[in-house]
Amino acid sequence: MLVAKALADAGKKAVILNADSAQVYRDLSVLSARPTPEDMHGIEHRLFGEWDGAEACSAADWAARARGEIAALHKEGTIPIFVGGTGLYLRTLLEGIAPVPAIDPGIRDEVRTMSVEQAYAALLREDPERAALLAPADSSRIARALEVVRSTGRPLSEWQAHKEGGIGGDVALCPAILLPEREVLYSRCDLRFSAMLRNGAVPEVETLLARKLDPSLPVMRAIGVPEIAGYLAGEWSLEDSKSRAAQATRNYAKRQFTWFRHQPPAEWPRIEYQDFDLGKFFEIFLRYWQLT
Repeated sequence: MLVAKALADAGKKAVILNADSAQVYRDLSVLSARPTPEDMHGIEHRLFGEWDGAEACSAADWAARARGEIAALHKEGTIPIFVGGTGLYLRTLLEGIAPVPAIDPGIRDEVRTMSVEQAYAALLREDPERAALLAPADSSRIARALEVVRSTGRPLSEWQAHKEGGIGGDVALCPAILLPEREVLYSRCDLRFSAMLRNGAVPEVETLLARKLDPSLPVMRAIGVPEIAGYLAGEWSLEDSKSRAAQATRNYAKRQFTWFRHQPPAEWPRIEYQDFDLGKFFEIFLRYWQLT
């Protein structure tokens, strides 16, 4: 937001584009901390709340929409600023995605009904190279790898060796990875869910549950939804719900922190909490765009 306002002060329009996999869903305003009109301060925001929860937004879906937004903004001379922490979304946009054919529905159903232990054991037999890269409890990635090898007859690694659709080589980037001090980050995670409860998280989940959507959909697995659903079902107290959601948020933040520290290119600047100089960052950014 501050970068977009600085650009506006320099006479250049910018639009903020969402790259967070929870904030894409219309149903998750409170639990995704989607920016309110007041938060936007007059800066245009796109790709926020544009998917209905009944439709899973894959990385490929998001990247296709993001490519269209970038092209339109560049055509009118506007700078797109992506914000958000879903690394897979950004990687897919920049590097492309493996052209894996549609998975056979019967195979998908079969794999998704297996326990994670059963699926991992099967993956060890059918794609041991991929299994060796995954944690035995990583249910979503294990299921994905297993359904790919069973449906296509080829391991996921073969498909991923030939990615398509990436735009990283066609656009100019000015990336910045913010790495806050961990203890400060975790303390904010603990406070985050309490604030969401005050802002209407429980009614939001009640409305979502009333839609009777498939529980495997991403919107139903977003942090806060299962925790509040358990409270509404009488399985645990609201205080337990807060504790569970805070822990899930900390776990997710830890994974994000690790991913963004190690996965993006080494030349992308990692801005540590103690070193962050807002004025210097603006100066670099504006010079990059040849606005000063």
